[in-house]
Amino acid sequence: MRRTFSGLVLRPHQKESALIKVCERKLRAPCKYFKIVKKSLDARDKSDIKWVYTVECGTEAYTPPPRVFPKVKGEHKVVIAGTGPAGLFCALRLLDYGVRPVLLERGKSVEERARDVQRFIETGVLDASSNIQFGEGGAGAFSDGKLNTQTNDARNRDVLETFVRFGAPAEVAYLGKPHVGSDNLKKVVANIRRHILAEGGQVRFSTRLEDIALRDGALAFFTANGQREECEALVLAVGHSARDTFEMLLSRGFAMQQKEFAVGVRIEHLQAAIGRAQYGAGYAALPPADYKLVSHASERAVFTFCMCPGGVVVPAASEEGGVVVNGMSNFARDGRNANSALVVQVRREDFGSDHPLAGVAFQRKLERAAYRAAGGGYKAPVQLVGDFLSDRESYYFGEVKPTYAPATAFVPMQALFPRPLTDALKAALPDLAGKLAGFAAYESVLTGVESRTSSPVRVLRGTDMQAVGAAGVYPCGEGCGYAGGITSAAADGIRAAEAIAARWL
Repeated sequence: MRRTFSGLVLRPHQKESALIKVCERKLRAPCKYFKIVKKSLDARDKSDIKWVYTVECGTEAYTPPPRVFPKVKGEHKVVIAGTGPAGLFCALRLLDYGVRPVLLERGKSVEERARDVQRFIETGVLDASSNIQFGEGGAGAFSDGKLNTQTNDARNRDVLETFVRFGAPAEVAYLGKPHVGSDNLKKVVANIRRHILAEGGQVRFSTRLEDIALRDGALAFFTANGQREECEALVLAVGHSARDTFEMLLSRGFAMQQKEFAVGVRIEHLQAAIGRAQYGAGYAALPPADYKLVSHASERAVFTFCMCPGGVVVPAASEEGGVVVNGMSNFARDGRNANSALVVQVRREDFGSDHPLAGVAFQRKLERAAYRAAGGGYKAPVQLVGDFLSDRESYYFGEVKPTYAPATAFVPMQALFPRPLTDALKAALPDLAGKLAGFAAYESVLTGVESRTSSPVRVLRGTDMQAVGAAGVYPCGEGCGYAGGITSAAADGIRAAEAIAARWL
């Protein structure tokens, strides 16, 4: 007999093994099967913070049966451009169906990529093909590795369990706010690649998709690194920063449209201050606190995004002459600072053009302005929150020291953004401080610019997942405008694989 119990409570000092005893009392028998289904922290009442669980348990041992997939008929060549979450999970699901995919990645393996990123941080020398945006694992490999999502897709459970299968901590499968951490993500990505290779797939690094040829509204061939190849299906899992690919697709007649996104800054505070605000005096005994905030104090929504407890602000440029920032934290989240993106809605009218790639131009303009204002060398513009709100220049750091490397330079944020965006940020900061004590503390640091929150374009596709007017091409993931984070991108990659395999089942 198996049963599910919800609402089981443990205090922060209690061990999870105590849950088994609770189950045995409810079952009135020894518990021989036990599984945590969901675990979330309830900190609404700071005097009574607790973990809340849903568990499955039973009086008999139980092993869930493996999922069995039908196998496609015949041999088929499927090529996937990109090895971020969408590309990797598309490949994994194709292998389930008996299709051995070929993956193209303009960047390097995650191990080599990590060395290139560190070199960029230390020297300011950018490798435009191997950086925080490009390379095996995608942009998510250098993030906090959050796996929570607002999408309601049954595939999300597959994604979480697959991360655990390839080396993520077991809690990822059941935590209410799961995160892998950048350190673990790199290991998971490498393990997925090894599995793909062991199952007969291919992974070609330093190989950029350069061109796609269509004939009578269908894929004819593609070109990568100067070599022309044919395939039956080409998956576009290129990521949100593949600007040259977007230009190529537009030139080849692919149906594309602008997509609204958000831009802004990274805001840094002391992690201990966030812990006190969220948990009260007992914050040290609890996991590093996070937050998710939104302000409607002005006509434009301002919200926090990709909050990284105990993390750092990292250089995420992928083009010469532009500064881009992002946030990253390891699984332990044990850094001194917390940071998150603080971003403002950008509307199509802000682009100043109805061209499909006008959003790309808008991003690039901000990034280049940040580069120039900070004096070049990929130094990032910074300003204290109090000085930003008072229209004063900053000259010193207080308790909060910026974590961005290689270096920073004091620059008024008003010099970087259009007036409607800075006005929205100014209105939002006091409003958000009212929702989270200390959020807009004078000495909190703003670092610019956070411009790559999501793709500025959408490559249009039909209900069959194929690009409009380009049969055999499957746009998917965040880069093509169909996801907003690791989990939703991975799920969309699975969806593309399912659509491809259905052709031959």
